[in-house]
Amino acid sequence: MSNERLVYLDNNATTRVAPEVVEAMLPCLTEHWGNPSSAYDLATEPARMIEAARGQVAKLIGADPRHVVFTSCGTESNNTAIQSALHCQPAKRHIITSAVEHSANIKLCRLLEKHGFETTFLPVDLDGGIDLCELQAAIRPDTAIVSLMWANNETGVLFPVEELAAVCRSHGVLFHTDAVQAAGKLPIDVQQLGVDFLSLSAHKLRAPKGIGLLYVKPGSPFEPHIIGGGQERGQRGGTENVANMVAYGKAAELALGHINDENTRVRALRDRLERGILQAIPGSVRNGAGEPRLPNTTNIGFNRVEAEAILLLLDREGICASSGSACTTGSIEPSHVLQAMGVPLSRSKGSLRFSLGQDNTEADVDRVLGTLPAIVARLRDASPEPLDQAEDRLANAG
Repeated sequence: MSNERLVYLDNNATTRVAPEVVEAMLPCLTEHWGNPSSAYDLATEPARMIEAARGQVAKLIGADPRHVVFTSCGTESNNTAIQSALHCQPAKRHIITSAVEHSANIKLCRLLEKHGFETTFLPVDLDGGIDLCELQAAIRPDTAIVSLMWANNETGVLFPVEELAAVCRSHGVLFHTDAVQAAGKLPIDVQQLGVDFLSLSAHKLRAPKGIGLLYVKPGSPFEPHIIGGGQERGQRGGTENVANMVAYGKAAELALGHINDENTRVRALRDRLERGILQAIPGSVRNGAGEPRLPNTTNIGFNRVEAEAILLLLDREGICASSGSACTTGSIEPSHVLQAMGVPLSRSKGSLRFSLGQDNTEADVDRVLGTLPAIVARLRDASPEPLDQAEDRLANAG
């Protein structure tokens, strides 16, 4: 690896924990370590700290703190919302989601299909967008829940969540959105969105891994997914992770103050990086719509090169990016998101995601733009010309 400063451009996978967050959680590990569900004085301060943190994360999404349930991660939140909807409506055995969801949704739905449930996977267009009419047509009398992400983790493309929720509401169908990638990058108001359930994960917000939340709209049918004690007002069993809850609260507070920065400085860095790559590397193409999308994310495809090879050489230069979701790293299959969008296989296999964050600078963008074009050129020079391109070249020459 290069001895230069690490350039981290994989913030959609996880984020560096903010120093302020570390400082906020440390007392929970040293002084206030009691079990918050106990009845003695040692438990009083941890219990108070949890409720203060609940208020902070509730403010991030415009919710009443009473309607926020702490979980272990976004995956648990997604699982809880979907399975709760099915348990509370046993006569309804149909789920609607999309073909570009996080694996937490897709794999759960595939598992449920083995147990007699049905899933409709809504298609997306070439830009990664979704058609409201497709949702309207897919809803059935036995549809228990519609679960659609707000922001795609690979492309940054945004779904029109408020409009999607309104369609579901007009049909009396529960609606859940995975907002894990949206938090801290977009303003969130669950009242305005009109969702029944909303999932978040703290480690996308410069807090530790191992803590998330599920917003549950008052009046929406709900059953806990993890059964145990009476923690979280009986909505999620298990001894409370006080330190991570407090960390999440602080991170949420910081995120509220950084949203304008995400939408100005970070967006400008993203746009400069994207523009520079597309101009410097022949045959490079952005995957997904230019707008609406997250202000920090770009996904760019390169023909005649494998993404894994690019990433390996970037890593040697001290630059971190990804070829898709961190949850599918190691898979030899091309991105299911790009496949669903109809991206050609040759480009899909050579696509990289760059996701910027609060720590990134102009110098980071300069490093990538000064490094990536030579890497792609080197790999292309070492690769044999694809048969279809050779045939086209010879035919044109003749």
